[in-house]
Amino acid sequence: MTALRPFQCDDLFRYNNVNLDPLTETYNMGFYLAYLSKWPEYFTVAESPTGRIMGYIMGKSEARQNDPRDWHGHVTAISVAEEYRRIGLAATLMNSLESISERKHCYFVDLFVRVSNKVAILMYQNLGYKIFRRIENYYSGADDDEDALDMRKALSRDKEKISERPCKDPNFPLEA
Repeated sequence: MTALRPFQCDDLFRYNNVNLDPLTETYNMGFYLAYLSKWPEYFTVAESPTGRIMGYIMGKSEARQNDPRDWHGHVTAISVAEEYRRIGLAATLMNSLESISERKHCYFVDLFVRVSNKVAILMYQNLGYKIFRRIENYYSGADDDEDALDMRKALSRDKEKISERPCKDPNFPLEA
């Protein structure tokens, strides 16, 4: 049986099997530790009965604008090891982050996903996420630049689902 538990510092040395996927965004150790110290409740690991890390999700709560309706949960990274895919684990991790965001009175949850990651986009849509906007060249590297989709799911505070309505403003800020 899979157990969800808080991410711990020593997990940084145990999750390579999860981060080997080319579509998984990886960060330096300081980045993971900063999230763990600032938003520990948003950093969750799925662990097998044998202690193997099956996947993880990390995120945060934030507001980018001076509007209380912009208070939201954000999925910074989610990844499931290849051998544990297609068993609903990513949905379980997403539901966990959404529940935390509900308890923190967020209006919505958002995430960014590569436009080429069709499997993830379909999964997010099946979980109720809507495309809010496309961000050009969000993912950039030495060899490739790729657009991202900013996807959102309204939570219970956003009764009219305003946060899910597609953005019409090309100058909508990416960060505060």
